[in-house]
Amino acid sequence: MSGNDRHDGDGGGAELRSFRELESLVRNLGEELATFRRRAIAAETQLEEAPAPPQPKTGGRTSGGARLPASAGVGRGPDLEAETEALRAHLAGAAERVRQMLDRVRFLRQQVQLQAAGAGVASARTRS
Repeated sequence: MSGNDRHDGDGGGAELRSFRELESLVRNLGEELATFRRRAIAAETQLEEAPAPPQPKTGGRTSGGARLPASAGVGRGPDLEAETEALRAHLAGAAERVRQMLDRVRFLRQQVQLQAAGAGVASARTRS
């Protein structure tokens, strides 16, 4: 929206501010998504290139007889899965914030249109 498209009063300014805020949120969301995608690709590549972890020769026990934890000898798979879930949750939250912002912009646009229509009716009545 250019400066020439502004409406009189605060309605147009509020809509412009909301639009700029939405634009900034969408830009930030795109940058976050690109970062997440790069990290996921790098993690997948690292996981594919990693050699298979050696299996314990003692049948899942240390030389002292203690049981090994489930993650012993396993790659970063569980860590990556947890990170992926955290990133998905973060992305879902960002998507919800964008949806809310779009709803706000739609509402503001309707308010401006109603104000403009009301101003048109009021000016027609004063001319009569």
